[in-house]
Amino acid sequence: MEKSRALLKSLGYLERDAYDLPDSAKRFPDGAQYRLEIPSVEGPEALKAVFEEADRYGVTIHRVSQGSGIMLLTDEEITEMVELCANRGVELSLFVGPRGTWDISALPLTPAGKVVALRHEGIDQLVYAMEDLQRANRLGVRGALVADEGLLLLTKEMKKQGLIAEDFVIKVSVQMMAANPVSIKLMEQLGADTYNVPTALTLPKLASIRPAIDIPIDLYVEVPDGFGGFIRHYEIPEFIRLLSPVYIKFGLRNHPDVYPSGKHLEQVNINLCRERVRRAHMGMQLLKQYAPDLKTSELGAPGLGIPVPQK
Repeated sequence: MEKSRALLKSLGYLERDAYDLPDSAKRFPDGAQYRLEIPSVEGPEALKAVFEEADRYGVTIHRVSQGSGIMLLTDEEITEMVELCANRGVELSLFVGPRGTWDISALPLTPAGKVVALRHEGIDQLVYAMEDLQRANRLGVRGALVADEGLLLLTKEMKKQGLIAEDFVIKVSVQMMAANPVSIKLMEQLGADTYNVPTALTLPKLASIRPAIDIPIDLYVEVPDGFGGFIRHYEIPEFIRLLSPVYIKFGLRNHPDVYPSGKHLEQVNINLCRERVRRAHMGMQLLKQYAPDLKTSELGAPGLGIPVPQK
């Protein structure tokens, strides 16, 4: 294995997983080590519930993300979410709507095809996704999730040509599933502004990724059942120490599949969001107990994709 490890080292990567678990010296632009994200916030009513619970528990939420897609929100709903997040200095990240699981191909529904489930088949699907991003940008959104390498590369060109804002945060979905430093470095080079790593990586594997990339890492500490259902709250201090700058992301174990969402599932979504914030409160209590000196960002901090309300 010596030649293989030597090649990795010559390219600037670690020779093996980081079993020594070194501290990360990297930080967000404001010097913070971590920020909090609440995912699966499916519309303005769910977003209001997130903020109500955050205020009740005294939890600072830096980013909210949505999963059903830009195309499944009305202009009025997006505008309301933009205004709610802008008023608090919170990043709003909406998923690109068109993707494999909404398309007519049966492949994403097969066991083997789930690996490529959210990628785009053909040029037309890429065009639809680009249109989705431009619509969100026009309505003031400054962050979106993508799960296709080709679309990721196109976002760089879209920024250069003014189709989306230069400060539009491209967040790569956990469903991209790149799981090693070389693959994730490639995602950074393609245009990722933050990268959601797979949910079941050990601490040494996670720690081996951080030296290879400079962008923030997004990490589920409680994982939806479809991605494993893990609950890793006690590891939060280590995650932050090893992976800074990192978004600590609170999903929810044992909840129904609400994608694609809508008014027919609104009360369910509201309840799920309230519980996610409660879980975040639990996680922050553990963090305060075991590592109170780790630094978080203020709302409105540099680098957040805070939306810009349109007049």
